[in-house]
Amino acid sequence: MQRAATPLAASHPFVYSTGSIERNARTGWPAVLSHARGVADEGARSHGDEVRPPFDGEDPASVGHMARKVRPFMSRPSIRIAPSILSADFARLSDEVSRVEKGGADLLHIDVMDGHFVPNLTVGPPIVEALRKVTKLPLDVHLMMTNPDAFIPEFAQAGADYLTVHVETCPHLHRTVQSIKERGVKAGVTLNPATPLSAIEEILPDVDLLLVMSVNPGFGGQHFIASTLGKIARARELLDRLRSRAALEVDGGVKVDNAADIVRAGADILVSGSAIFSSPDYGATIKAMRQAGQAMHKATRAAGAVAARRS
Repeated sequence: MQRAATPLAASHPFVYSTGSIERNARTGWPAVLSHARGVADEGARSHGDEVRPPFDGEDPASVGHMARKVRPFMSRPSIRIAPSILSADFARLSDEVSRVEKGGADLLHIDVMDGHFVPNLTVGPPIVEALRKVTKLPLDVHLMMTNPDAFIPEFAQAGADYLTVHVETCPHLHRTVQSIKERGVKAGVTLNPATPLSAIEEILPDVDLLLVMSVNPGFGGQHFIASTLGKIARARELLDRLRSRAALEVDGGVKVDNAADIVRAGADILVSGSAIFSSPDYGATIKAMRQAGQAMHKATRAAGAVAARRS
């Protein structure tokens, strides 16, 4: 017999109730709390019933904070690569952009830093406007700013295709997201490595992109924080539970040799700066990163199809 959820679980539908947890009689797995009703639900929630193991360094108990059944990524798009111009040679920025575009880039990632929210100062709307004139790639503009609302109109006018804001700097996040979308721009939200996913749960149905930072923002060339793999996986599980079509993007320390792990965790878009712009052949690096991600993507889909047939 199912036990009613605790008040905490009832108010946070992705959190398991404490104490003894009823288990599914067929699978032996803990019952998943229903997002719609906030009570234990032993019914199948998706195509498959596979349990995701914890990533290295991830607390196994945290896997249970989200749905433990991993939905096969049958509807996920192909992996996209977004070179970050933060690591490009600004003395020849137009040429650098042309090289990554010819090399197969899918988007161009532009980090806007204000020297206040993050300890660095980079570009503003004029650079976005200039880039819009020299490339057909979608411009993925990441606003690392204390007051992004004040600059949304300017960046939208400059030609941004995506505008992503930090949950840490937007006290009225829904209003900010709507302001972006009203200007015909796709809205994204992002969060720093130490910020919990619960901070963006309520806004996910309204966004086009969720960016998980895998380094502390402010500088290029940093090492990937391995513990964020678990966070990426939980973000994927959350998006799938909501049936969200938002892309899941990862930025920070992304390289060819960890692309497969990041895609296995659930990423759709890989942002990479120094790994691409410090390589002798931008196109070859982009291709290798995409191939590593796509191979894992296909393997994940195949595993999901097997799980679907077994359910």
